[in-house]
Amino acid sequence: MEVASGSTWPTLPAVPSPATLPVVASGLAAELAYAFSGPFHFLLPDAFTANLVAMQDALTRSGVDGFVYYAKKANKAAVFVERAAAGGAGVDVASAAELREALGHGVRGEHLMVTGPAKSPVLLRLALAHRATIAVDALDELDLVISLALTGSPRPARVLLRALPATQQHSRFGMNESELTTALKRCVEAGDAIRMEGFSFHLSGYALQPRANLTGHLIDLCLDARRQGLEAGRISIGGGLPISYTDAGSWRSFLATQNPTHYHGGKTFQTADFYPYHSPLAGARALTALLAAEPVNSRSTLANQLKDAGIELLLEPGRALLDQAGATVFTIQGVKDRDGYQIVTVDGTSLSLSEQWFNSEYLPDPQLIPRDPATTSGLFPASVGAATCLESDMLTWRKIAFSQTPRVGDLLLYPNTAGYQMDSNESPFHDLPLPPKVVIDRTDQIRPRWRLDRHFT
Repeated sequence: MEVASGSTWPTLPAVPSPATLPVVASGLAAELAYAFSGPFHFLLPDAFTANLVAMQDALTRSGVDGFVYYAKKANKAAVFVERAAAGGAGVDVASAAELREALGHGVRGEHLMVTGPAKSPVLLRLALAHRATIAVDALDELDLVISLALTGSPRPARVLLRALPATQQHSRFGMNESELTTALKRCVEAGDAIRMEGFSFHLSGYALQPRANLTGHLIDLCLDARRQGLEAGRISIGGGLPISYTDAGSWRSFLATQNPTHYHGGKTFQTADFYPYHSPLAGARALTALLAAEPVNSRSTLANQLKDAGIELLLEPGRALLDQAGATVFTIQGVKDRDGYQIVTVDGTSLSLSEQWFNSEYLPDPQLIPRDPATTSGLFPASVGAATCLESDMLTWRKIAFSQTPRVGDLLLYPNTAGYQMDSNESPFHDLPLPPKVVIDRTDQIRPRWRLDRHFT
């Protein structure tokens, strides 16, 4: 269903991924869609490695002693854990299954960071056995760690104390200043059972200055802890380094023009709930800017403060390591006309694009991969629905302006989905199979090489 050429539709073109081009141009995407008879994700691990190297280089250039942990929750794929281990990075885990998976794919126990609230005794025992660092979230958890270390571990428990940011007092994570004071006292009293290595935090949002401010404050707490006889030589700033899915002009234009008429059923979204799909400083560049920032009430950069105090900076990025590291492909299995646009139904569900979890949808424009070349050109707006019986199961509520009409058998490729989109809401609803993950090992040849990911479960 073509619309008038003068019509305007908000678009959000994705930053091009050179590694994706041969997957499409070679016909591999179409072949895999046929082979799997359903949607699939393909992974580009070389992008992960490049992002990791860029972050490590940023630390080196700043003269800061640092260590990167891959936040495994961002994508379950084994290949990214393998690349982290090969690249000299660690892995951030929050369950016994994640910890075992990381060990099984080559990550050393001492390179594991165990995070999350109210950790189970099973997880804590595993962490102690493999000398993982435990980010302790609460006083009762600290007591449990001390008890386990005293009764069942020949080596001290390695812990960070997770701080509750003053700007997030309603968060269910971390300890406030009074609790941290108590925790430090208990660490001193525990003696050799505890190796108190420092502090950690996680901040919502992507602003850099609040991270610099809180890190500066924790540097002071580390110095105070040392005066009490504790090691306190590491600070973890968690994740939250942004990435850019699109360019600045496209993002500004999209926010300025989009309105409910551009969405199926007049759907409305709060723009505040949208991920910031463009960031002027992203990934390793954001890390560099963070280290160059001056914490509040300071005349020195964060990098200099860390160096002067002899403190190691720990990072736990997920999305930032997965930038351009994968995409998701669906096959169109139905097309119907509506008032001025079409509804395309694909062979999967919105649970494989998890942005709906955040009261939003995944906004970068999907790429139409037609079976046959276009015979006409124009604007062909279409929303994208899922193969379930739920009215709300829409992959894309927005009416995407395709350059040719979508047809049954065409493919839709959603770009740059490796960071959180592939796994967060997985469900075999209607007994539909979960999309398999395909690793693309080589893209520098006419026919890319591929294999299935080796995730244990």
